[in-house]
Amino acid sequence: MASLEEQLVKYLTDAHALEQNVARQLDTMIQTTEDAELKSHFEHHKLETERHKTALEQRLEAHGASPSAVKQAGQVVAAMGAGAADIARKDNAGKNARDAFISEHTEIAAYELLERVANFAGDAQTVEVARRNRADEEAMAKKIADSWDRVALLSLQDEGVDIAEIAGRIPGGNAA
Repeated sequence: MASLEEQLVKYLTDAHALEQNVARQLDTMIQTTEDAELKSHFEHHKLETERHKTALEQRLEAHGASPSAVKQAGQVVAAMGAGAADIARKDNAGKNARDAFISEHTEIAAYELLERVANFAGDAQTVEVARRNRADEEAMAKKIADSWDRVALLSLQDEGVDIAEIAGRIPGGNAA
């Protein structure tokens, strides 16, 4: 039977592997996103992601563990495959935003679980890391959510749709 400590280390390792994957996804998104605002959000979040990875590595070390090479390798392969597909597609604004939004919510869920397991284990420092990292993920998800109209227009435009008439229908004039 697994111990609570072993389970906590598994959740830390899982969160770290997710951050590794997101870091690679963000590299591709930054490279393929032309919209300055969205690109800026991705660049800022890349810095946050690096901080998240470092904080998780420190928590793993505190528990006498290190990131799982097997999990990281799987995440790297998945991210590289997605990266190649991302470069080839036309409507990067929409699909990058969609993929980032999904990733953010996966990370939010991972940090929710990590926080609770750390709390059960009495590890206040990991609880704080999970809360802080989750707050960054929630903020990024909100930035993406706030840009859906503009991103949808950019995607349509990337596909050759004349958006002049559509842009006028956006509430608050949030056009591309």
